Amino acid sequence: MKKPYVICHMVMSVDGCVTGDFLFQKEAQAATEVYYELNRSYKADAFACGRITMEESFTQKWYPSLEEFSECEEKTDFVPVEKSSFYAVAFDSKGKLGWKSNKIVDDDPGYNEARIIEVLTEQVDLKYLSYLRKMKIPYIFAGKTEIDICLALSKLKELFSIEKLLLEGGSEINGAFQRADAIDELSLVVCPLVSSAESKPLFFRSVNSVFSFERFEEKNNVPVLIYKKKD
Repeated sequence: MKKPYVICHMVMSVDGCVTGDFLFQKEAQAATEVYYELNRSYKADAFACGRITMEESFTQKWYPSLEEFSECEEKTDFVPVEKSSFYAVAFDSKGKLGWKSNKIVDDDPGYNEARIIEVLTEQVDLKYLSYLRKMKIPYIFAGKTEIDICLALSKLKELFSIEKLLLEGGSEINGAFQRADAIDELSLVVCPLVSSAESKPLFFRSVNSVFSFERFEEKNNVPVLIYKKKD
């Protein structure tokens, strides 16, 4: 299968969690800064997150009123002629994200101006498709009730020429990629904290897989572990 090269890039607690209150403690600040520095240095064609992470980081749970929109006639991919050199890929199976622009507006240069792509399933509301079309937000279908990660990646490469993609969580979408054997590299920035019981692991519902240790880096006293998928 032809797909982008996928790097799962995350800040991680020493006990292997990637979401939780530990990320907001002052001891995690240095690791977070290194994470954003590496994000920019990878020079990826796109970054990808699940719905929850996109809500928390970019849309702040805003959602449009769909009453003014008619139902889109068909559930087919929508790819406007205008292309971009950098994309924000939202894995949003039921179409629950509200966007006020077709690009990310963020102070961090690692995300700002990324053109949004929605990855959907056939469970999406047809009026939501009309809203995305009005916003000129591209969308692709990848599955009936659950997102088919391999199909989505194939379309992202074919339709948008995405060669390198940063997978940046959270736990559920990371797990979906891991179960699909779609991750080529792990980039793990470790902060000196143990997470609480409510925190979530790097991969939700993971399966056994093998990665080879590639290298260790230290940036501003922050350890970075790099692994690659074992052939």
